[in-house]
Amino acid sequence: VQLQASGGGLVQAGGSLRLSCAASGRTISYYGMGWFRQAPGKTREFVSSISWSGSSTSYADSVKGRFTISRDNAKNTVYLQMSSLKPEDTAVYYCAARADRGPASQENRYNYWGQGTEVTVSS
Repeated sequence: VQLQASGGGLVQAGGSLRLSCAASGRTISYYGMGWFRQAPGKTREFVSSISWSGSSTSYADSVKGRFTISRDNAKNTVYLQMSSLKPEDTAVYYCAARADRGPASQENRYNYWGQGTEVTVSS
């Protein structure tokens, strides 16, 4: 599975962005998917994850209520809608896939990783 994240950019605090993660090489319809991020000088951290059907999602406390994860299995794509962005959301955002149907917050449960898309939130 190859993953391509896109949609990052520069946005003012309070603004919104939608990240996309397009998969190729194999259908991800039965894969759990996740988003992680790595801010400058920090370790990578969990942001959100979604089950294969979309019926189960989870979020880091820092983004709960502001970010929404979704997926379109027909398009082999996962999305992260980010609203009310804050400067502390500035990071490189990575999507990941796991060969298991459920969501997960631990990095070592994911088998495939995309290259990342950069999000910068200005104050």
